[in-house]
Amino acid sequence: MRFLISLFLSFLTTAAIAQAPFADQLAKHRETYRKDLLAASGGPLTDEADLSYVQFYAPDSTYRVVATAARIPNAEPFEMPTYNGKTRAHVAYASLTFTLKGKTQVLTLYRNLNAIKMPEYRDYLFLPFKDATSGTETYGGGRYMDLRVGDIRNGQVTLDFNKAYNPYCAFKEGYPCPIPPKTNTLSVPVEAGEKAYGKEH
Repeated sequence: MRFLISLFLSFLTTAAIAQAPFADQLAKHRETYRKDLLAASGGPLTDEADLSYVQFYAPDSTYRVVATAARIPNAEPFEMPTYNGKTRAHVAYASLTFTLKGKTQVLTLYRNLNAIKMPEYRDYLFLPFKDATSGTETYGGGRYMDLRVGDIRNGQVTLDFNKAYNPYCAFKEGYPCPIPPKTNTLSVPVEAGEKAYGKEH
């Protein structure tokens, strides 16, 4: 019995050590994200006190998954609707297939045709999605993830839903936030990443 208890405690210690770098890295990512919300020109937050209403789920490495990325050849550009009534030109880039909570999921990865004209966003990829938490624990308009073309290697890409973030519309109305296509709705709750903004607007 003592051996089993010792083995179990050793396992917990090892697991905690393995989790620490992931949690530390995510904490730094979130701190940078908070600072960017305030520093962004024309951003949704101007008062540092409002950062206390920016909330996240606890780090959870089970929401960090590897997806198979299949390029979508000859995709036609289209206008993706936004929440302020305008549209933004996008084109489908790749279909991502992965398993989350034991269920196979498929999302489409896009390129913003205006953003890629700027050198710093030339390789930028955009992943908008909704899930079973949308409208309850998370923003009803969906959340986003950012990737780069170089993140896809040998037909695979790592998706870390702990880095899913809210569009500006979650904080303040009037922004041209793209509406996630209906096909980019996950069948499972994604209890990772940013939660709904805690202050009414």
